Amino acid sequence: MAIQDFTAGQILTAAQMDSLQANDYNWTVSTKTTSYVLVAADKGTRVVMNAAGATTITVNTSLFSAGDTLFIQNIGAGTCTVTAGTATVTTAGSLALAQWGGGTLYFTSAGAAIFFSGGGTGYGAGTGGSSSSVTVGGINYTLLTFTSTSTLTVTKSGFFDYLMVGGGGGNRFVASGSTGGAGGGAGSLVQGSIYLTANQTITIGAGSPTTTSGTRREAGTSSIGTTIYAPGQANDGPDNAAYYVGSGCGTINANAPTTLTNGLGKVGGTGSNNMGGGGGGGFVSAGGNAGANSGGNGGNGYDVSAFIGGSTAYVAGGSGGGCLSGNTPGTAGNGGVAGTTNTTPSNAAANSGSGGGGGLGTTTTGNGGSGICYIRFR
Repeated sequence: MAIQDFTAGQILTAAQMDSLQANDYNWTVSTKTTSYVLVAADKGTRVVMNAAGATTITVNTSLFSAGDTLFIQNIGAGTCTVTAGTATVTTAGSLALAQWGGGTLYFTSAGAAIFFSGGGTGYGAGTGGSSSSVTVGGINYTLLTFTSTSTLTVTKSGFFDYLMVGGGGGNRFVASGSTGGAGGGAGSLVQGSIYLTANQTITIGAGSPTTTSGTRREAGTSSIGTTIYAPGQANDGPDNAAYYVGSGCGTINANAPTTLTNGLGKVGGTGSNNMGGGGGGGFVSAGGNAGANSGGNGGNGYDVSAFIGGSTAYVAGGSGGGCLSGNTPGTAGNGGVAGTTNTTPSNAAANSGSGGGGGLGTTTTGNGGSGICYIRFR
């Protein structure tokens, strides 16, 4: 029952008293079938979502006061996410409610609320990869790390957080003498939560080998089952290093790299005629352009400690462009490797999703790093 106003000295009827008592045991219910924005009249009631597809319940400020509560529950097949509109909403669990999930929304002020899970579906549980216990933002998780293709065994249905990186690209090969090879671009990175009821194959994409002129090289895609993908870095082989997925490879000579459009990484840098190769793009920042006497610097990768806790650790970094002897090779982006002036460009680290370093003279090194997948649950 929605809140009622009474006046001093008012005598309540039997019906009013019955209604007040009933609300202690059977809250007034309003059922929604599409996304909904809470209103002041929802205080003290039960808001029920019943939709087949994904929906949201939005919480705005200046509608409720400190101490107000309401209950939110989801009985539909589609996930319902409690969403902060102009108010803030914090929780120790998940704001994404699968079917039969719910909890109490408690307001600490007119503009801030805490969501207390009332049971139902929350995080799931599983085994696979290498397991460890981590703390992120004061919350304890079990972390599963997959460095090779394997199985996530779901022992309890529920939500799982994931961060996954595709394979990194190889460098842009240069045979000898005219210029330095370009740095490889990083694989793409995807992050989110997924509701799982069954075991999933976790595929870890391989890094791409060095790209030779006129060939198309594509690093392996990392994936969770058939639902979530992190494509590996790819380019089309010719010197303009046209971009497909992941971050862009740097270019050789003064050819401009193709603009990225899908938000999965950053563009590579431009090479310098007869001097250095451009730096490979990272997930966070673009690769640098080569200078008159130097290779371009690699773009920065992403610090996964925000997801897995612990000390700083980078993935999906771009690598530095190579250059001719006597000049300065490009530096590594965070997570990548530096370019070289010799005939042995550096490989990116395994499970980094980073690009290979630029160099000269060989197609056997300068390879991209394989991908990685992190799964966590409470």
